[in-house]
Amino acid sequence: MAEKEKKEKKEKIPRQPMPEQDPKKRSKNFDEVPYGYNPELAQKEASRCLQCKKPKCIEGCPVGVKIPEFINLITEGDFIAAAKKLKEDNSLPAVCGRVCPQESQCESFCVLGKKDEPVAVGRLERFAADYERSKGTVELPHLPPPTGKKVAVVGSGPAGLTLAGDLIKLGHQVTVFEALHKPGGVLVYGIPEFRLPKAIVDAEVDYLKRLGVEIKYDYVIGKILTVDELFEMGYHAVFLGVGAGLPVFMNIPGENLCGIYSANEYLTRSNLMKAYLFPQYDTPIAIGKNVAVIGGGNVAMDSARTALRLGADNVHIVYRRSKTELPARSEEVHHAEQEGVQFRFLTAPVRYIGNADGWVTGMECIEMELGEPDSSGRRRPVPKEGSNFTLDVDLVVVAIGTGANPIITGTVPNLELTKWGYIVADPETGKTSREGVYAGGDIVTGSATVILAMGAGRNSSKAIHEYLMGKG
Repeated sequence: MAEKEKKEKKEKIPRQPMPEQDPKKRSKNFDEVPYGYNPELAQKEASRCLQCKKPKCIEGCPVGVKIPEFINLITEGDFIAAAKKLKEDNSLPAVCGRVCPQESQCESFCVLGKKDEPVAVGRLERFAADYERSKGTVELPHLPPPTGKKVAVVGSGPAGLTLAGDLIKLGHQVTVFEALHKPGGVLVYGIPEFRLPKAIVDAEVDYLKRLGVEIKYDYVIGKILTVDELFEMGYHAVFLGVGAGLPVFMNIPGENLCGIYSANEYLTRSNLMKAYLFPQYDTPIAIGKNVAVIGGGNVAMDSARTALRLGADNVHIVYRRSKTELPARSEEVHHAEQEGVQFRFLTAPVRYIGNADGWVTGMECIEMELGEPDSSGRRRPVPKEGSNFTLDVDLVVVAIGTGANPIITGTVPNLELTKWGYIVADPETGKTSREGVYAGGDIVTGSATVILAMGAGRNSSKAIHEYLMGKG
């Protein structure tokens, strides 16, 4: 069959939707929203792949997954081999298949997407990883002889876990130091259960442990130990993947009222500390009836959808730009809309109103209009004079971004930082101004995606390996 005929035939197969919970039911529980593909749906979706001779989709993947190869194995029904092929380049495929913005990365390069919808790479990645785990056939790759080199990884988020997985498979001894009592970083404290079940993260981390990665918990590097002390303990290189976990507020009047949370605290209480399972887990969290979430990214969507599930009657996303400029994934926005989250676009809070007991009861807002583009390329929101109005709220979650936490960076002499406190690191290698110290993920770039953090971990793992092997 000619290539043109093949392409036309595959274009006629529609992109396969993923079965998911009914919106009315799921808005009241914390169970995962999509059910995932079954084998039949996965093979049908995989059969849409054109198997391009020069696959552009790989260029769109920050960790370089061999996308056509693993998809072809799904088409052939060899799901276990597909999972193994994924793991050659991605240590966390079940995670990436759920939370990565494939629509703006690998899928945006798909040839099918020029005329039709692209191949659902993320859904197929999730299927293969889930299938392997459900069958209990997760096998460990052959490991090379030990090199005798030791690497300390600070932070067990996506960047640190990816780097740890890569380096352990190159024969190095890897120890991860995690400040919290659970591994996963933003995967466990930030992303809700209904989007990324914690059992999935646990399984991915367990795979790394079986490879030989050691994880030490409740280690706040910068307090318990410094980076210099890690070197003194015999580590030959240190990778800083601590994320950007410093809450950011708007600094408007009334922000110190009770009932106003940072998204960091709100989601950490619900996710890592399991407040959503109260009273089984005795972690208190405020249950608002009229909730406002400030911001338009994935964290804002997570916060709003969590508030609904905790019992809110009304949840508003308050965003200063229009829907077109929303930075959140389109799938997350769609799910939020389905579940009943109300969107107030071109709106910005200017002050909070409280009662005599110090609790927030209202939020004064102003309408915005879009002006000329700013440095981000998006049109700058400009206040409309005289358009102020008040929104009744009893809980506010501020999800406008995060900053660099100075706990560790403030204890590393001669470590070059940006004016915002992020670590200056080579984007290709993660190399910092300190000999033997590398960094990647949000502590370098500011808040970004899981897969970009993983890409940074992948780049640094290559650079650290070369550095270690060159030391003799």
